Amino acid sequence: MDKKISFIPIGGITDVTKNMYLYEYEDSILIVDCGLGFPNETMLGVDLLLPDITYLKTTKKKIVGMVLTHGHEDHIGALPYVLPELPSFPIYATTLTAAFSNEKLVEFGTSYRVQTVPFEKDIQIGPFGISFIRVTHSVPDTSNIFIKTPAGNFYHGSDFKFDMTPFDGKKTDFTKISRLSSQGVLCLMSDALGAERPGASPTEMDILPILIEEMRTCKGKIILTTYSSNISRLNQAVLAARLTGRKVCFIGRSLLKAKDVAQRLDYMKIDKGIEIEQNQLRNFKDQNLLLFVAGSQGQEGSALSRLVNGDIRETSIKPTDTVIFSSDIIPGNEVSVNALIDEISKIGAKVLHSEVAEDIHVSGHGKQYDLMLMMSLVKGQNVMPIGSTYRHAAAYRQLARNMGYLDKNILLLEDGQEIIFEKGTTRMGQKIQVRNVYVDQLSGEEIESFVLRDREKISKEGVVVLMLELDSNTGQVIGTPNIIARGFSTAEAIELNKALVNEIKRSMLNKKGRVTDWTYTRRFIGGIAEKFISTKFRRRPLVLPVVIEV
Repeated sequence: MDKKISFIPIGGITDVTKNMYLYEYEDSILIVDCGLGFPNETMLGVDLLLPDITYLKTTKKKIVGMVLTHGHEDHIGALPYVLPELPSFPIYATTLTAAFSNEKLVEFGTSYRVQTVPFEKDIQIGPFGISFIRVTHSVPDTSNIFIKTPAGNFYHGSDFKFDMTPFDGKKTDFTKISRLSSQGVLCLMSDALGAERPGASPTEMDILPILIEEMRTCKGKIILTTYSSNISRLNQAVLAARLTGRKVCFIGRSLLKAKDVAQRLDYMKIDKGIEIEQNQLRNFKDQNLLLFVAGSQGQEGSALSRLVNGDIRETSIKPTDTVIFSSDIIPGNEVSVNALIDEISKIGAKVLHSEVAEDIHVSGHGKQYDLMLMMSLVKGQNVMPIGSTYRHAAAYRQLARNMGYLDKNILLLEDGQEIIFEKGTTRMGQKIQVRNVYVDQLSGEEIESFVLRDREKISKEGVVVLMLELDSNTGQVIGTPNIIARGFSTAEAIELNKALVNEIKRSMLNKKGRVTDWTYTRRFIGGIAEKFISTKFRRRPLVLPVVIEV
């Protein structure tokens, strides 16, 4: 029997987030990453998006294990939600990635734990041979995964750049990339988020002198926000604070947890006397403070959002302060981040972000030169962009063409699309239906799509509640219906109340006789209201009929 292997992206292909990829050989499944996504402004009341694991819950194939590439939320954040829904299997990651993951799993009270694997150790998970390769990114211990199977080898290159002078001194292991790739690679799955950006990625070390200068010249507080897991950036800012005589304070649960994990594993060192607690802030002058504040993506309820709104008792933003957004905006979060920047600007504080100060942040994703260099090192028979939007994937395709790849060997997929590698060729397999899974973080429960539709309808069109009594014998309205309208102007509500009452009474005159189907009657009355409001007001609110049997 000819050996074949399938690759199925559950998330991360047409969206930057929810990264989750399946490698299938015979009856065995290997999962790479388990990330969450972030809602946009139209997803009302939604806190998180999860990958759709319906296929994994229903397949007869065995999940033999999972490997994690690095500690960002879009690669590990869904673990506590997804793992309890699946059969037990081993999970592996490098030191810091495993620590971040386990901290999350412990917090959620799950029994699952991620096993730590050093970079120099190879492991076998069912038919899959796994090698972790150190690469540079915006979180330490990031790895690319070399996957050996009886049907061929794969290079899974999630999230990387080639930083020759990383702040922690731990460079990409080019030797290991070349050595493993010399065994032959069926397909390079590559980060493509920087495919539109020409040149090579700047080094993380470029940030330090900029931070020092800002801290030296600022007359007030420095407030820095970045990804909680960006330990290298936090370390640089701590060093800059020490060199300029500032105390550092961490505000926000995610930042505090990341700092504690990094310190415990010696990935972060803060000299004694430098760090202060939030309740000590009033004891120091503003010009002697650096605040690390969580919420770089403008998340509602985050520490930065609360600080901007004046909801943090111990401190506030002042016109003399400088607020630094030292992070990329995740696609989809532009509206919330820009709204937060506007509010800070209204206060009068100086705001630095990538649009006005490119040197205040270095991306963790490789630019065009990095991506083409990876193609040259791996020499995959095929290449596939992952962890990006379709726009970035299209730019990556052009880079691959420039590198000599034919279009048939440049594989652009959609989430849920299986691709089969067999006998040196590729072909499309089944298309698995995947959807967004919306989660309310407070309850941890899934929010059905129809709930979102109702919320969106209410936010745009309003809501009308009809309360009326019907005589069960005659089917006629008793008294005057009570109508509550929200999302209408005062004049509209008055006109609606009067006109709709008359319309309902008139329509019910034609429905004489004993009421036997109350569900139908409620729908009938709701339909009357919807049609009338649409004709009269050119609006389509959510209509909720409440019919009381008398």
